[in-house]
Amino acid sequence: QMQLQESGGGLVQAGASLSVSCVASTSGRILSSWAMGWFRQAPGKEREFVGYVRWGSGVTVYADSVKGRFTISKSSAEKTIYLQMNNLEPGDTAVYFCAAGPGPLSSDRVRVWGLGTQVTVSS
Repeated sequence: QMQLQESGGGLVQAGASLSVSCVASTSGRILSSWAMGWFRQAPGKEREFVGYVRWGSGVTVYADSVKGRFTISKSSAEKTIYLQMNNLEPGDTAVYFCAAGPGPLSSDRVRVWGLGTQVTVSS
């Protein structure tokens, strides 16, 4: 059974960059048809899609709100994905959750969730 563990996060000022990562713990391989990605939830708001990477092809998909600022990459050997966040805005403040499931990844297709890591952007 897969488990996801996020790391990174923290407090930064607006305009700064930050990177978070997520390691998948599983005894087996990650299916090429699966995707791993990120969702986020701000206080008082619903969880929203950030982006994902298809495990087999490496194709990435992003929410419009982060396109051009956020980049998701993966290391197949380490079963890890990375979220590089540039030019952060106060509106990016949220708990960031790692997720995995059959692609394309949407909240209703997620099979495994991480516990989340806090990202806070001050103005």
